[in-house]
Amino acid sequence: MAGKILLEVVTPEKLLLSQEVDEVIAPGSEGEFGVLPGHCHLLSSLRIGELRYKTQDAWHYMSILWGYAEVTPAKVTVMAEIAEKAEDIDVGRAQQAVEKAEQRLQAGGLPSEVKEAQISLEKARLRKKIADRAKKSGHA
Repeated sequence: MAGKILLEVVTPEKLLLSQEVDEVIAPGSEGEFGVLPGHCHLLSSLRIGELRYKTQDAWHYMSILWGYAEVTPAKVTVMAEIAEKAEDIDVGRAQQAVEKAEQRLQAGGLPSEVKEAQISLEKARLRKKIADRAKKSGHA
């Protein structure tokens, strides 16, 4: 289907992105889902994951840390607790965060501390993956 779909990514702090795109792939809580212009209405919760969107012939990447997506035939609105564009992620800091989270996880502790360390590691690995991918594709 020809045409564009408006993608808006909003966090509690700001409107992070408002752009017409060709395609969106989002990290739904039950698995990834893709959206093209003219998609049926959909409301989905989002898990920690990668949001990808295509403009012309290039893919762009964002990290999404929980939230919701509302899809209409002409628009995708992502309301995320935390979202970050790939080009805004510092690869070195992301690697340091992975190492720190791995150390916290190895240290063990109370079940709640272990769970928190697991989530921190998942977030840190996601940020590093997205920053690396964007760097390789020339969008960082």
